[in-house]
Amino acid sequence: MSIIQVRNISKIYNKEHIPVRALNGIDLDINKGEFTAIVGPSGSGKTTLLNIIGGLDTPTEGSVNIHGTDMFSLKDRKLIDFRLHHIGFVFQAYNLIPVLTALENVMFILQMQGRPHKECVARGMELLKQVGLEDKVDKRPSELSGGQQQRVAVARALASKPDFVLADEPTANLDSKSTSDLLDMMLQLNELGETTFIFSTHDQRVVDRAKRVLTLVDGEIETDEVR
Repeated sequence: MSIIQVRNISKIYNKEHIPVRALNGIDLDINKGEFTAIVGPSGSGKTTLLNIIGGLDTPTEGSVNIHGTDMFSLKDRKLIDFRLHHIGFVFQAYNLIPVLTALENVMFILQMQGRPHKECVARGMELLKQVGLEDKVDKRPSELSGGQQQRVAVARALASKPDFVLADEPTANLDSKSTSDLLDMMLQLNELGETTFIFSTHDQRVVDRAKRVLTLVDGEIETDEVR
């Protein structure tokens, strides 16, 4: 059963001047437990599609339903709360809070949800152990390598047990070893916990590990390969 239903999604930028069509009538279903890579040349619409699925951008037309909820029928605070409880994000630039420790960064989402402090600490410690950073809980981002920072970002994305995790070029700033380690870890989380991951990527190493590969060209799905 699909947890994400994308229907007739189109996105046009600069409508009043020179229209640029980033997406053109995308239909897509994502099932629980998928490990999906969205690929395509620069300008094909990968990041735009990911941002719309995550509610970070709004479509010009079309709908995104997550477990039956039309995300774009939600307004302001309700949309923010929906993202907070249902969607995890991993970004190319890590987006960790510099003044917080690794543990505090992972706990941050749970604290925003109003969870009890003890629960936040326990969940944060559990996740940092899962991603192999139990010895780095008190380190701030500046004291961690790029690969370690991205592991903290993955732990943070998983903190609230979201329906799925969106990862936008998560390996772009990592060396080969860090990339391989990160992807192996994410694949293990996918297989053991049935965490659903959706990547936007140019990285062939991500594509090689993906169980499904969607190729976008000029804002349309050209191929959809399930492995």
